This record gives sequence, structure tokens and C-alpha cells, in this order.
Amino acid sequence: MRVLITGGAGFIGSHLTERMLREGRQVTVLDDLSTGWIENLHRAFDYPGFEFVEGSVLDAGAVRPLVAQADLVVHLAAAVGVRYILDHPLATIRTNVEGTHIVLDACGHYGKKTLVASTSEVYGKNSSDGLCETADSVFGASSLSRWSYATSKKLDEFLALAYATTHGLPVIVTRFFNIVGPRQAAHYGMVLPNFIQAALKDEPIRVFGDGRQTRNFTYVSDCIDALVRLLVSPQAEGEIVNIGSPHEISILNLAERVKSITGSSSQIVKVPYDQAYPEGGFEDMRRRVPCLCKISRLIGWSPTTSLDDMIVQTIGRVHRSPAQASVLVSHELVPSVSLP
Repeated sequence: MRVLITGGAGFIGSHLTERMLREGRQVTVLDDLSTGWIENLHRAFDYPGFEFVEGSVLDAGAVRPLVAQADLVVHLAAAVGVRYILDHPLATIRTNVEGTHIVLDACGHYGKKTLVASTSEVYGKNSSDGLCETADSVFGASSLSRWSYATSKKLDEFLALAYATTHGLPVIVTRFFNIVGPRQAAHYGMVLPNFIQAALKDEPIRVFGDGRQTRNFTYVSDCIDALVRLLVSPQAEGEIVNIGSPHEISILNLAERVKSITGSSSQIVKVPYDQAYPEGGFEDMRRRVPCLCKISRLIGWSPTTSLDDMIVQTIGRVHRSPAQASVLVSHELVPSVSLP
């Protein structure tokens, strides 16, 4: 079986690539390396069944032959990271919407089973306890560019389900909640890698706002396990599925945990949002907690890695290359202290 993974040089994509190769599958990665790194795939190149293609999902001429050759498509390519999204709202919309349309159109043409990665950002400002997949999306004003990401990913979901109903495409949509782990890049504004990086250097750990906003973290290996199991589940086809953790922690408490585990002498400094993002365009969420009833029912999955273990395992595998500047990355949009 050959699997095409778009965005496979990124955080989640590179981990999924390795898992697929270890299980004996052939893997083709399509990535333009705009937010991923070829270094993330260094283990993958040891496998004879691995192929890397540098290219964009916006290039239909590159996408279609790769889809034709694949038995299964996992679409992870997307514009990610709060800083990138605030600085490049148009590119975010184009990559996320047009790129996904091109991939789905090719998958529909060739009848290839497809998994489309979405994000818990699609819930927007809905802070209900236990967000199920049918919960309402509550977005902010169009003048706030941070919502370009959430709305573009929501449209991706509509596209995926439209191909399922119109063309009979076997498709699965997953919503990631704060996936963390090695290879996640700090400079895109992801909170945990930023905290770890600061703590290891004994630099101030910057917490945006009052720090009482909460997030729920899931370790990347748990996420990959969920993806692999969903891909072989016929019951998951045509479904939108949350992948996350039910365990909440405030950003301030997260900073304290990172400081304690690293033995850092860093000070924890609260930074007002208007100072963190003086150009405007950002709005933070107080909480976002997933309901995991559907994924439990479909494949019996629940996360197993504790937050402390996530931090410890990530610290132990920190990358210090100039390009990456460090550690982890997620499909959740959040500032360096508000948590992805």
C-alpha cells in the first residue's frame, strides 16, 4: 500500500510518515517546506519505500499524479502558526482552501480514501464544556485576521463532506486539539515549545493575558495512533472526529510545570495581549475542551500520555538547529502563551 501524505515534512506529518513506514507501507510525502523541514524526515530516507516530492498542494499538476499512484491520501498540508497567520491572512486562506480543494478534487477523480486534517479552531469562541463534533462554531469579526485560519479550515470540512455526499468519496475529517511533541516549531507561536525553549535558557517565560485561559494537550504519538486506527475503520468514513485530551490546564500552570520539570530559574512574566500583538488581529479563547465520545465509540481510542511525560519527552529530544529553533507544532492556532 502506498500512502500520500501532504505536509509530511511538518510536525504531525513526519511522525505519521515514520509510523507508516515502520508498519511496512510505502509513503510519498508532498511538502513545499514552507513550514516543514526536510530534517524531520531524516529517518524516513532510510526506507526504500519512501519518496519525497518538494511541491505545493496549490499545484494541481503535481498533486494529481501523486494521488493517482496512492492507495490512501492523508491531507495535512496547511498554513499553521499564529504568527504566520496574522502576517499572511491571504496566503493562509489560499493554501487552506484552494489547496484542500485541489487535493479533494484529485481524490474524488481517482476514488481514493482521504483523511483531511482540521482543527479545534473551528469551534471558535464556543467555550462549552465538552465540545462535541456537532457543536456550533462561534467566530469573531472578519476584521480580526486570526479568524482567517479557523474559517478556512471550517470550509475545508464542508468541502470534504461535499465530496463524500456528491461523489461518494470515502473521507474522514479529524479535528486536532493542541497536539504537542518533538519537532514542533517554537517560532510559529506554539506555546509549549516556547515555554520549554525559554526555560532551558533561563529566559523569561512569557504568559499572555492573565494566564488563566486553559488548553488541553495531546502527545503526538497518541495522535498518530488515533490517525492510524481511524484510517482502517470503515465506521469513521464520512465522519468528523475530535482528537484531543479531556485534561485541562491553565497556561499559567503550564508555565509553572515547565519551569519545575526543567529546573529553570526563569521568571514567569505576564504580557498583555496588546503588547504581544501590537498590530492587532488576535483574539484568544478562554478554554476549549473536546468531547471524545465519538472517537471512543468508533475505535476505542483515548490518550495515554500524561502532561508531565509530554514535557519530559519533548525536552529530551529538543532540536537546536538554526532553522528550527527547537521543538514542537500543532494545528491549533494560539499565541506563544495562549496555547496551541
